[in-house]
Amino acid sequence: MKEIILNSYILASLIFSLCEVAVTMRTLFRTMILSVFCILTVSMTYASTDALQILAIENVAGKSHWNFMSAVLRSLTDKGHNVTVFTPFPDGNRANYTEVYLDLPSKVEMNIEETLNVFGKPTAIIPILMNMTRYFCNIAYEQQDMREILNGGKSNYDIIFTEVLASECASYIASKLELPLIYLIPSPMITHIEHTVFGDVSNPATVSHLMAHNAVPRTFAQRFLNIVLLGFSILALKYKEIELKKIDLQPYDLVQPLKPSLVFMNTHYITDAPRPMPASVIQIGGIHLKTPRSIPNDILEFIENSPHGVIYFTFGSVVSMSTLPDHIQNAFKEAFAQVPLRVLWKYEGEMKDKPINVMTSKWFPQRDILMHPNVKLFISHGGISGVYEAVDAGVPVLGFPLFYDQPRNIDNLVEAGMGISMDLLTLQKDELLTNILELINNEKYMKNAKIVSDRFKDRPMSPAESVVYWTEYVIRHKGAPHLKSHAFNLTWYQYFLLDVIFVIFIFISFVIFIIYKLFKTIYYYFLKYSQTIKPKLQ
Repeated sequence: MKEIILNSYILASLIFSLCEVAVTMRTLFRTMILSVFCILTVSMTYASTDALQILAIENVAGKSHWNFMSAVLRSLTDKGHNVTVFTPFPDGNRANYTEVYLDLPSKVEMNIEETLNVFGKPTAIIPILMNMTRYFCNIAYEQQDMREILNGGKSNYDIIFTEVLASECASYIASKLELPLIYLIPSPMITHIEHTVFGDVSNPATVSHLMAHNAVPRTFAQRFLNIVLLGFSILALKYKEIELKKIDLQPYDLVQPLKPSLVFMNTHYITDAPRPMPASVIQIGGIHLKTPRSIPNDILEFIENSPHGVIYFTFGSVVSMSTLPDHIQNAFKEAFAQVPLRVLWKYEGEMKDKPINVMTSKWFPQRDILMHPNVKLFISHGGISGVYEAVDAGVPVLGFPLFYDQPRNIDNLVEAGMGISMDLLTLQKDELLTNILELINNEKYMKNAKIVSDRFKDRPMSPAESVVYWTEYVIRHKGAPHLKSHAFNLTWYQYFLLDVIFVIFIFISFVIFIIYKLFKTIYYYFLKYSQTIKPKLQ
């Protein structure tokens, strides 16, 4: 009898356990079905963005500017979106990609001395930038193809991409077509238009002006000059814009500028000091970096047959190296002749008295050269594109910043411990030679360059993936107005809290007045009391 009861108990326990397992399995199955359904729903939601029709306008005739925009546009066409772009640097049509030539005055291979005289001082460059931006806008909007788009009524495009430099005239076409706008900024944030584009202004006590010579304003003098530079640049830009509107009023001056849904900026916290960023700003620094390709045989042999390594020297596409004053060119030649490394020097034309360890050419495959392990030093002017190429390759930098953002770009590399900055106009051979030998012989610069490179590459999403995701995000969310700063809804006196400060001032004044009256009353009361009490005491 006991055995029957025991067996019955075991059987009941087994059945109960099987029931529990069945319930658990059913719950798990239901959970799996629900999870799969959710994943499919989310995937369909994100995949529901059809091929976009994108209109892009490159309204600055700088090669580095176009390199940045073209990389952004390529990431979109590679994902199947259709792009039509107005550009002064046509590369040729391809699948999903159509170019319209935009005839803008080109800013390449300019004379170095003239360039420094024109662009070297913030007091001079701010009005020039406003003049240049409006001039380029006028050319773009007067082109026949562009006029047809502007006057064609309802547009077939979904979104507008354009670069902003100094004037909101770049937003005119988006306002006219009533389309979402995305700004491209191929440099670190342009401080003098930060309030215009973002709605907010970074604290000048912690964030250096774009044209400051220091990465971070650490000292009192740097903070003071930073505030002066910020105030001057904003006022100079506004004054120049008002002046130009009076002299030459344009159609884009008669409409309210459209604020961007997004800003794609060519920055990264490794090469630009950390700063507050609005939700609408997406950092895609280094998006122009391509997979390294094979180096032409003559250059490759020159590099690999150098037992001590190679120095790569260029000042980019904006200025012409052959226009350097003779005494500066001679300082470079004499210093290079005394180093054990070979030198690749981007130089236009024939060079007189060229050292035997130097190869010159009007063009070098810069990205591919810097990625070669035998390259030990990069001598650069500090353009942001070259800075990212050096950072990605992990190569130390000797910087000769010329103008605009370049001094700050180089100083960021100095702060990272992978570079040294020098002044081109006061260059001396001995100082140059000392700094070259310091950079190639002191292992800390190469070590720091590799550390910076590792940090630069460590990202949750590639720049190209970020461009695609956020562009589609703007379309999915009808222009993404929720990303725009509330500052756009405030007047200037509200933004600077002048109305609040005024009320606080009135309140404090009222309190002081009441206290004054109270003490005055008490004083007169005691004075009167003391005068009445004295006769009685006598």
